[in-house]
Amino acid sequence: MPELSRRRALTAAAALAATVGAQTVARAATPAAGNAHATGADSLPGSPAAFDEVYKGRRIQGRPTAGGGHHGGGHHGGHHDAGYEVFVDGVPLHVMSNADGSWISVVSHYDPVATPRAAARAAVDELRGAPLLPFPAN
Repeated sequence: MPELSRRRALTAAAALAATVGAQTVARAATPAAGNAHATGADSLPGSPAAFDEVYKGRRIQGRPTAGGGHHGGGHHGGHHDAGYEVFVDGVPLHVMSNADGSWISVVSHYDPVATPRAAARAAVDELRGAPLLPFPAN
C-alpha cells in the first residue's frame, strides 16, 4: 500500500472539497426527490441505482437518499455520501464517492471501485466473515 504524503493528502482534500461544493450546487438546482428509498428509474439524477442482494452469504443493500450529503458532520461522520447509503447485513457501511467517480468504503479505503455495489462487495470480501461494526460518529 503506498504511503500517503502530505502533498497527496492535501490534493485529495482539495478535490473532495471541490466535489462536495459542486454536488451542493447541483442539488440546489434540482427539485427534491419525494421518495428516500427510490429504486431503478426513480433514483435521484446522477445517483447509482439501488441494489439489494446476497453476496457470499451477506445481504448488501444500497440506495439513493433524498437528503443527500453527509450525516453527522465531516468526511467520516455518516454512512453515506452524495445522497447514497449502503448496508451490510443491515449495518451502515460508510461509503464515499471520489472526484474521479470511483467509490471507497471505510473498510476498503485504499481500493477504489466503480460503484457503491462494488464497494459493498469489496467490504464483504475484506471482512472475511467478520461482522461489520457501526462506524462511530464524531
